[in-house]
Amino acid sequence: MKKILLIIMDGLGDRPNESLNGNTGLQAAYRPNLNYLASHGVNGLMFPIREGVRPGSDTSHLSILGYNPEEVYTGRGPFEAMGLGMKVKAGDIAFRANFAYRDKNGIIQDRRAGRISEPTNELCDAISMELDGVKFSVKPGVEHRAALVMSGDNLSDRISDSDPHETGKPSHEISPLDPEASHTAEVLNHYLSEARKILDSHPFNLKRSERGDLPANELLLRGAGKAPSLKKFGEKYSMKAGCVVGIPMIAGICDLAGMDVVKYAGATGTVNTDYVGKIRTALEALETRDFVLVNIKAPDVAGHDGNPDLKRRVIEWSDRAFAQIIPKLGDILVAVTGDHSTPCVLKEHSGDPVPLVITTNGMRMDGVIRFDEVTASHGSLKIRSSDLMTLLMGLSDRAEKYGA
Repeated sequence: MKKILLIIMDGLGDRPNESLNGNTGLQAAYRPNLNYLASHGVNGLMFPIREGVRPGSDTSHLSILGYNPEEVYTGRGPFEAMGLGMKVKAGDIAFRANFAYRDKNGIIQDRRAGRISEPTNELCDAISMELDGVKFSVKPGVEHRAALVMSGDNLSDRISDSDPHETGKPSHEISPLDPEASHTAEVLNHYLSEARKILDSHPFNLKRSERGDLPANELLLRGAGKAPSLKKFGEKYSMKAGCVVGIPMIAGICDLAGMDVVKYAGATGTVNTDYVGKIRTALEALETRDFVLVNIKAPDVAGHDGNPDLKRRVIEWSDRAFAQIIPKLGDILVAVTGDHSTPCVLKEHSGDPVPLVITTNGMRMDGVIRFDEVTASHGSLKIRSSDLMTLLMGLSDRAEKYGA
């Protein structure tokens, strides 16, 4: 049996970019190590969830790990909150949150408030409060991101987002999606109104305005949900597992699945992450574990920013880190893929499939010699993400025999 290293390059898939001479970021990148893995393994395309679906990173990671999101997914908020170390109890409602910039007319002009580079702890503390018998707890994530947990009686996650999901519009009023959610929506709208007053006058934002930065004066909420119950990964696959990730939401999913969240300070969840250190930490984690998942967020960040050249560069930085893997191929099975496509031309997730390569010493090869979206289509694999773990178990000689 071989140990398994699964590398998810978040938002990896792309479409042709005029600024890259009609290439995707992956095609344009100098990627000798990814190409080595492709030429020594099996390749193909993977559809996150299923054909044509535009998945979130949460639903796609659940599916990749073998959990049916249609059965267990309630919203991204609980995973984000748990990944930040927040306690989400039964009955609590958790949200993903962005600190955003709202102009004097109430219009959201930047959903990331200029991608805040400084800690937002003091903002989070200022808008953590008890209101109308409900406790609101806010904790900072990476850059502009945060999580909110509501604790109280008779709360419902059947509510809409306040996040308009695009600029040039005001934040949305929270609406109940079921009659029993009316109280939750009413209390939450009251909270957001009070939070705006605090954020508008907070010294943190006054200082940002004085130096010409956008104030983080709006908390946009989305992904309301209650924590789901997941069967432990170790029980499903008889493997001791861990993850090395930089974004809280993925850490939350892994933690809920009973995987060890391996801490590494250089795993920032941004384009400035320590790529080499992250892969080194994953390989070290494999010494005492059977399975390790790595998430590299940078390609998704570049895709959302609509920056093809940045996407090319973060793929090249990742590729350099992958050089550490090649000498280990006698002991481990390596899979590299994406959780979804984030084309730079869309600045959003799409339903395009993502390339997949699986490599170890002594396995069959399918003749593919480059790793990219187009060349991968000539490989031997065409799968859905829900099939990936079954495939990895088989290729690592861990699968149980089916039948006599």
